[in-house]
Amino acid sequence: MSARPYSLLGLWPIVNRWKYLVLGAVTLAAVVSIVVALLLPNIFKSTAVFYPTNPESTDPDRFVTPEGNKLEVRSRNEDLDRVITIGTSQPVAEHIIRKFRLHQHYQFGTPGDEMADQATLEEFNSNLSIVHTERDAIELTFQDQDKHLAARIANELVSVVDSFNQQLTLENRRSVLDLYRTRFTFVQREYDRTRLALLAGRRHYGIHGLEMESRYLAKEIIETEAALRRAEGEGDNGKAAGLRRALRGLTRADGGNVVNLESYVAGTDSMNTLYARFNDLQTRLINARSAYENADLALKGKISSLYVVQKAYPAARKAKPIRWLIVASSVFITFVLSVIVISLLELYRRTTRPQPEAVAVS
Repeated sequence: MSARPYSLLGLWPIVNRWKYLVLGAVTLAAVVSIVVALLLPNIFKSTAVFYPTNPESTDPDRFVTPEGNKLEVRSRNEDLDRVITIGTSQPVAEHIIRKFRLHQHYQFGTPGDEMADQATLEEFNSNLSIVHTERDAIELTFQDQDKHLAARIANELVSVVDSFNQQLTLENRRSVLDLYRTRFTFVQREYDRTRLALLAGRRHYGIHGLEMESRYLAKEIIETEAALRRAEGEGDNGKAAGLRRALRGLTRADGGNVVNLESYVAGTDSMNTLYARFNDLQTRLINARSAYENADLALKGKISSLYVVQKAYPAARKAKPIRWLIVASSVFITFVLSVIVISLLELYRRTTRPQPEAVAVS
């Protein structure tokens, strides 16, 4: 014989026959779930939202550029992964556990005990969530029965992640700062050496202002030579002799004049080179000093590697438990399980009930 078909509508007579058992199971589930829901502590969540920065944008060699500040809000995937890895690492967890005395807070024993340490660490990790959002930000959430403690731990975690993230590039920053210091010292030494050479050249060649001296020297030579020719034409030998000595002083290095044409011509090339190098070194020295001072100040200032969009604040409402949902789900699950059990019992009874023997027809 074929088995009787079953449907959802056919369950009602079964439930009706077992209604007292189903009602008792549902009532017991409701009472137990209400008691359990009331005993569960309130859990509060605090969330901090931040963007990690590219460590290269906080290196000293990126501070001084023609465009200005190089700090960028844009985050790369590797920056996000690095910050999440730091936030979920054990050293960060141990730092927070020690600072906020979570062994006593979670009531797992005293620090130093292996089992207590492991239990506290597991509880801490279960209460921590660090996720990468669809907007390339990072949400750090911590939950606890104490809403104020949850907010403090979340903010401290952001600070610790920032500190650990900076440590990754700290040695590189110091190396770059040493390069700046070396370059500044070298340019300063070359600048001082060129300045002394320039002073010595000025005294030796009598060249103190290239453009003005050439103009006045040429003017003076022309006027003295013209006066000499007039004196010779007039037959004034005494005046002519004085003008010849003056002209010799203006044109010969041994004439006694500090500024003279022979020394000027001999020293023009050397002085032009010294002036050009001196001006170049002066510009480089200013830039090197500015870059070194800015890098040193930035390194000492510990520029944050995170852009905090939202600090963690104590939650106004509890995050869990949702007590009505616990009770409703417990009652519903108990009812479904009860229907399944009594349906299986009914099916078992029908399949094991003895069938009447067929009567032979003569």
